[in-house]
Amino acid sequence: MNRFPAGNFASTHWSVVLAAGRTEQAAAAGALDRLCQQYWFPVYSFIRSKGHDAHHAEDLTQGFFARLLEKNWLESADPSRGRFRSFLLTAASRFLANHYDRERALKRGGGHRVLSFDAQDAEGRFLLEPMSELTPERIFEQQWAHQLLAIVLEKLQAEFDHSGRAGRFDVLKGFLLGDGEVQSYAETAARLGISESAVKSGIHRLRQSYGQILRDEIAQTVETAAEVEAELSHLLNILSD
Repeated sequence: MNRFPAGNFASTHWSVVLAAGRTEQAAAAGALDRLCQQYWFPVYSFIRSKGHDAHHAEDLTQGFFARLLEKNWLESADPSRGRFRSFLLTAASRFLANHYDRERALKRGGGHRVLSFDAQDAEGRFLLEPMSELTPERIFEQQWAHQLLAIVLEKLQAEFDHSGRAGRFDVLKGFLLGDGEVQSYAETAARLGISESAVKSGIHRLRQSYGQILRDEIAQTVETAAEVEAELSHLLNILSD
C-alpha cells in the first residue's frame, strides 16, 4: 500500500525549498533553514575529509551555506532528481573546487554566520568517527544516514513522552536498535510494571512508529513516493559499510 499519495509531496521540505528558488515565501525560507541545520554536519565532515583542518572546515562550511543562501543556487536545482542530499553534495563539491568561492568562505568565516553550531562540538563528533578509507562523498552520506536516524529517534521519543509514556522509550528502544544487551520480555515487563504481552505490543508499535517516522522524514527530501523506498534501500546500504 502506498502511504504517500503524490499530492502529499506538495508540502514537503524539499518541494518548499525548490519554491524558495523562485519566490520569497517565508515558509520556504523556514524549510531551507531547517534543512541546512540538518545537513551542516554531513557537509562539515565532507569538507574535513577533503583534507581541510578544523578551522578551515568550519569557515568553509559557513561559507558554503552562505553562498547557497545568498546566491540562490536552488534556482539550478532539478526537481526531477528529487534528493536534497544529492543536490547539496554536488553543490559542496563544486564550491570546494572553485578557488574564488574557497577564498570568499575563509574571509567570511570571521564574520557573517548563517548557521549556529558549536565548532568544538563539530570537531569532537568528527574525531569520534573511526578511521576509514571511505571517500569524502561516502563519509558525507554516512553522516547523512546517522543524522537522519538521530532525528527519527528524537521524534519517536517525543511521541512516546507526549502520549503519557515518558520513560518507556528508553526501556524499549534496545529492542528497536539491537545495540548492547537487550533484556528479556519478562525482565522488561517487571521493570515497567506491565505484562509480557503489553511489552510485545509496545515493541510492535514502537517498530511501526519508527518505520513511519523514518519514511516521513525521507519524504521531506524527495519528490515522489517511489523515491522514498529507493532512499530507504540506499540508507541500509550506507549503514552496512
